[in-house]
Amino acid sequence: MKTQDMNRDWIATARTLSQALPYLQRYSGATVVIKLGGHAMGSDEAMESFASDVVLMRQVGVNPVVVHGGGPMINDMLARLDIQSQFLNGKRVTDAATMNVVEMVLSGVVNKRIVQAINRAGGRAVGLSGKDANLMICDQTDPDLGLVGTPSQMDPSILRTLFEKSMIPVIAPLGAGRDGETFNINGDTAAGAIAGALKADRLLLLTDVPGVKNAAGEVVTDITADQIRALTEEGVIAGGMIPKTETALDAIASGVRAVVILDGRAPNACLLELFTNHGAGSIIRPR
Repeated sequence: MKTQDMNRDWIATARTLSQALPYLQRYSGATVVIKLGGHAMGSDEAMESFASDVVLMRQVGVNPVVVHGGGPMINDMLARLDIQSQFLNGKRVTDAATMNVVEMVLSGVVNKRIVQAINRAGGRAVGLSGKDANLMICDQTDPDLGLVGTPSQMDPSILRTLFEKSMIPVIAPLGAGRDGETFNINGDTAAGAIAGALKADRLLLLTDVPGVKNAAGEVVTDITADQIRALTEEGVIAGGMIPKTETALDAIASGVRAVVILDGRAPNACLLELFTNHGAGSIIRPR
């Protein structure tokens, strides 16, 4: 390549970086909790893309925290072990045998896959569960559901220690009981509780839909907590979106600045939300 062409390419790159810099600096020092699930966990390519995005966030000064699910992987392992699942109102009843499989899959297979992907992308990820350092102490959600827990006491000090070392926490949604039990926690619920405990600047809930839709079926890009409640009462927000918006409202009530529900299938979804003017998905603010 000629020197003139190289200089022209360098100037174009420099201009692009200078234009992007204000957006890249916007969240320097911020804490961003990301709930990872769905499509981004289903393919190696999507996982690699997500890991690269998280590493870039860390490199520009963001403190990312990844909280993951793993329902399909749990279902697959239970089937392999011929352990039958029972469901109550759409929720899995978690007995002791099921809990052993849940912990093995979430803290072992799924958690370490994400950690490895981030480390391979140049980051320094550390795998945890809510049981580590008493991050999440739980109470039983419903005796009929067995070992399913709701976080009731949070200690995020271990996460702040990792931030100081420029490390990226990757957290499996398991919690400790007050009597030595292990509890399975809904992934969105765990992410919301962690974001609230950290008073995070953003909670990003990655889903397989573009965001919250209004009565006309259009994605609402900016919406308040009161508007979420109104759409729910009107039946516009329904089905699987209700638990996500409930998580968002609980997180905001706990001090999270804003929650974004966005499509994790879109390439670079987290980066588009944080580092572009138009964002991505539906951002939910207190008012």
